[in-house]
Amino acid sequence: MESFTDLIPFFIQNFINALQRGSFYAVISIGYSMVYGVLMLFNFAHGDIFMVGTYIGFGIATLFLSLFAGILPGPVIFVGTVVVTMFLASWIGVFVEVAGYRPLRQAPRASAAITGLMIGIIFETGILILLGAKRLSFPPLIESVSYNVGGVYFTNIKVMIIIISLLLMLALHTFIQKTKWGMAMRAMSYDFLAVPLMGVSINIMAPLTFAIGAGLAAVAGILYGQAYPILDPYMGVLIGWKAFVAAILGGRGSIKGAALAGYLLGFIEIFVATIFPSTLRDLIAYSIILLILTFRPRGFFGMEHSTKLRL
Repeated sequence: MESFTDLIPFFIQNFINALQRGSFYAVISIGYSMVYGVLMLFNFAHGDIFMVGTYIGFGIATLFLSLFAGILPGPVIFVGTVVVTMFLASWIGVFVEVAGYRPLRQAPRASAAITGLMIGIIFETGILILLGAKRLSFPPLIESVSYNVGGVYFTNIKVMIIIISLLLMLALHTFIQKTKWGMAMRAMSYDFLAVPLMGVSINIMAPLTFAIGAGLAAVAGILYGQAYPILDPYMGVLIGWKAFVAAILGGRGSIKGAALAGYLLGFIEIFVATIFPSTLRDLIAYSIILLILTFRPRGFFGMEHSTKLRL
């Protein structure tokens, strides 16, 4: 039997792995919660926006490496890839809102949900037509360096993913709390029907919300590509649904709850896989989440009849 001191490195190792996995879920699930908080609908195309953002990042990274490899250091190329990809993906988010959801604002929510699913299928089919079904490999932008600290193995890539994800969430928190745009988003989430009558344009705030969510999903896609460099047109389906579950678990419209639930989901998946066969990971993980929702049906920070965008 392993001693307690032998279990400490094992726990820390899986703790770091869970932080990395949870970072993806947390950043993506925030997009779901933001859209719901402002417009009271879930953007079911969000997982595929993550996928498209990853492919855009792949294209930008490949272009920058062909132009600047050996001239600029890897971290500079990485930052440039993130900035350009966020910008382009944000406009995809704006397009989804304007073309897909804006005409359905007065329609039943089921119509918006079906539209989101169809937009996702269009994105997947578009990638298949343009690039084919062959899986692509995301180019490494930063050289991976492995470390061994007290029997705990990790890489600089893993640490980078965790830190960047936390910084993104901190930046979003600051934006919503400290800027007039963030104040308008919080007001819109309080009552998206009454607030436009006070001069806050929903035709500005809704695209802005989609743009921020899409930009965050694109960064998550680049980070995901550095950790798991295999791309395929359906990669956004499973991770998108998991992020959606995290948004529900966190409480609809709660950014803080979505982030917390995303990390919790990552922890559950990693630690369950250390005890049970990996084939049972999702079954056991979501059984635990179902049990949590049984006792907290509105999620961690959900409130009755509330659609506020809370922090």
